[in-house]
Amino acid sequence: MAANPTDFDWLHPDYAAVFAARVTRLRRLQADSRALAAVKAYYREHPEAFICDWGCVQEPRNAALGLPTTIPFLLWPRQRELVQWILERWRRGESGVVTKSRDSGVSWLTTALACTLCLFNEGVVVGMASRKVEYCDGTPKSLLAKARSFLRNLPPEFLGGWDADKHAPFMRIHFPATGSAITAEGGGQIGRGDRTSMTVVDESAFLDDPESVDAALSQTTRCRIDVSTPHGRTNPFAQKHFGGKVPRFVFSWRDCPLKDDAWYARQVATLPPHVLAQEVDGDFSASVEGIVIPLLWAQATVDADKKLGITVTGQKYAGFDIADTGDRCAIALRRGIRVAHLESWSGAGSDLFASTVRAFNILDAHGWDNFHFDNDGLGASITGDALQINEARRAAQRPLIRAESYRGSGAVYDPEGELVTGRENQDYFLNMKAMAWWWVRMKVEATFRAVVLGRRPFDPEALISLPGDLPELGELLIELSQPTFTLNQTGKLVIDKNAGGRSPDRADAVVIAFEPGTQWAELWTRLGSRK
Repeated sequence: MAANPTDFDWLHPDYAAVFAARVTRLRRLQADSRALAAVKAYYREHPEAFICDWGCVQEPRNAALGLPTTIPFLLWPRQRELVQWILERWRRGESGVVTKSRDSGVSWLTTALACTLCLFNEGVVVGMASRKVEYCDGTPKSLLAKARSFLRNLPPEFLGGWDADKHAPFMRIHFPATGSAITAEGGGQIGRGDRTSMTVVDESAFLDDPESVDAALSQTTRCRIDVSTPHGRTNPFAQKHFGGKVPRFVFSWRDCPLKDDAWYARQVATLPPHVLAQEVDGDFSASVEGIVIPLLWAQATVDADKKLGITVTGQKYAGFDIADTGDRCAIALRRGIRVAHLESWSGAGSDLFASTVRAFNILDAHGWDNFHFDNDGLGASITGDALQINEARRAAQRPLIRAESYRGSGAVYDPEGELVTGRENQDYFLNMKAMAWWWVRMKVEATFRAVVLGRRPFDPEALISLPGDLPELGELLIELSQPTFTLNQTGKLVIDKNAGGRSPDRADAVVIAFEPGTQWAELWTRLGSRK
């Protein structure tokens, strides 16, 4: 098997070297039947390795660059993660939602995965569905056209006698060696066919009758993978993404090694804002009013300190958002304006004490000696748990970690001060949650103005920066753009964090890490108010 191409030069690809290595590898396998049987057994458990070792994709845009249009399907790291994520859903018999930006290669990846599963597993039936029949089969861009192309470019040693003329009729592909099949369904017929091991619904947010599709597929498969770019918040795809009942996977344009900030700047300059937000940023709220932090602003915070030449200094703070069934625990560590670490884990069936211990361990590992936590609801238990953990640490002569309470439902800081000019905090914000989210909004907006709009001068301490290699960055950016705001009957600003979906736990942890209480004196000094 080939090595994981983590050091492959994606911007200046040497495809000839990749094909030459494949030829050498194939000759060795042809000379040793036992080795061929062994790699087939390996690929059955590791389909991402098979795709990377032998798969090809069609890239017609390469013709203008003088590059071949049939190129090796070398998976990006995030694509490998997606394969493993889909396999986990399949093996558990559960559904999942994949939210992606356009041109991320996910349609090619799901069809290649479907082919690989059918080549090496007996009796598998993978359904491929889309909103129109022509997107399923019959046109070059269709899902089954991609599948046939993938199969035609494989060595015959792996095809088990598959022949395109015999085994790939319209809307169906048979695999004679394993008895497996790929079936396609489009439009109103999705879910009306045979039962499947797994069904992938491509561009699910754009289905004409999603409720009927939901009802039909509920009876034909235990594993449904919805894949789509966002299309507003009112469709079933968005409800699944935000609802918290099914696992979700976010594939951002930042996960593509061919795209960088310069590429994104070109999209900003050439695309209409609503197209940029929906198709590139994966913004469910492209047409929603009252978004606290627009996703376009949030994107500007990625590596903002590096882009602006800022040397990061300042105190270390952390925010911890604890959860149980349905939500995720999340902890965010920051130094000054830059988030240093973000980590989340499922709260389902969790022991709250164990989650607090895990938070302490994360703080230890990164050298942090304090954290703030939301003392509302489940978070109330952290006070006692932290005391117990620190007593054990004191007995073991280990340094203590300070736990500071933050109450989102509590009163605002500096009630007579003015975070918003002309309005006292006590009159403008309903509670501390509203004030903290608005405070982070101000930081994000200031960062957007400095990075994207080039506004000078700017106050470095008023910005926020998220590392480009931050784990779960894609999820965090979408969660930051999830909450909405309104004014209640008394004119106070109210934050709806869930906005009809699940709690934005990662974003909550970041907001808690930056909440005004973490920098009390410097905050009010900059605002010109009195403590």
